[in-house]
Amino acid sequence: MRFLIILAAAFFVSCEQAPAPPRDATKESWYRETVEQLTAMNREANSAFAAGTSDQAAKLIEKGQPLVARLLAVSGPTLEAAVAASDLDDLYGRMLLSNRHYGWARLLFQKNLSRWKHWRPQTPETARLLKQAESAIAECDRHILE
Repeated sequence: MRFLIILAAAFFVSCEQAPAPPRDATKESWYRETVEQLTAMNREANSAFAAGTSDQAAKLIEKGQPLVARLLAVSGPTLEAAVAASDLDDLYGRMLLSNRHYGWARLLFQKNLSRWKHWRPQTPETARLLKQAESAIAECDRHILE
């Protein structure tokens, strides 16, 4: 009798449905909308910084951080999302550099360097962003040594 109960339990367990494959979050509408929102925020923050309104740019950068975290938390973020995150880090780094916070600026540029050095597949755009990060780090290093 025990054997039949164990056999029946094994049969029912084997009849469970296999788990559904994980969904690709980058294909969902919220992902695309978030990328677009972050890209627009980057443009606005860049304009504010260029116009000399650093406080406004800083508010936009702060507002964009949760968007970056959400976009990059998915498995296999898109190149467009990584570029938007990189642009935000680059702007923040440039702001810190302009305020003579060289070590903090270098840290942000180093994050971009790592992002683009290890991005696969490499593209002309990722190569350009890698060189941009290397150049920004070199500028920080020049100022640190002054």
